[in-house]
Amino acid sequence: MKRLYRCIKQLLLSVAETAHARLFDYMVRQGMILAAIALPNGSLVAIAASYGDAKTMSAVTNADPGVGTFAASHNLEINDIVEITSGWSRLTDKVVRLGAGGSPPANMFSLDGIDTTLTSIYPAGSGVGTVREILTWTQLSQILESTSSGGEQQFLDYQLLEADAAKRIPTFKSPAGLSFKVADDPTLAGYILASEANDDRLCRAVRLTLPSGAIIYYNAYISLNKTPSLTVNQIMAVEVTLSLLAEPVRYAAP
Repeated sequence: MKRLYRCIKQLLLSVAETAHARLFDYMVRQGMILAAIALPNGSLVAIAASYGDAKTMSAVTNADPGVGTFAASHNLEINDIVEITSGWSRLTDKVVRLGAGGSPPANMFSLDGIDTTLTSIYPAGSGVGTVREILTWTQLSQILESTSSGGEQQFLDYQLLEADAAKRIPTFKSPAGLSFKVADDPTLAGYILASEANDDRLCRAVRLTLPSGAIIYYNAYISLNKTPSLTVNQIMAVEVTLSLLAEPVRYAAP
């Protein structure tokens, strides 16, 4: 009897563990739980290669997510990726995905992932502007390594006369950027596009697709150091630098 009890107990535990594991995997895929450890291996970086014409955004709601209103001739669709120019400094220059915006759906789209409810940051009625749809992307291939810089919070330290300890107030964040070391090959499409961006000094959207399927969108000025590194027994490489214009926008894997 005891042996039968142990077998039944072991079976129930095994079933429970399997069900728990499947539930956890499902929640990770849906973005309800973020896996704590991940490798960047297999990530893809792409630069916006072409844009549509600017479309007027005549209104943006204070909501989560904010909803923009567009003229009837916008030709935009749900899931389009757009670059935003807005009267709201926290929104302008961001690259976002359009979602279903309400009624009538033909000229209203949500700005997925953008919470505009805080009116002290997003004053009501001031978010109007334009959007440009990103039409095509070109992969920046042969990336050897990447580094990030900047974005550190700066502070104002102060001390009151009657206090025995100093305090600090957060002020601004330092300029942020990404750098990619890329194997030197000036014939690659990504190299050519980065070179064009370096020369024309126009901002470009950048898409980072992670192995999980999650996507991060940046908007940046792109610089290219065309002089390759020359180190014995190491791959010749050039450096592509992104000077970010706004905080990145991240979307979970579908």
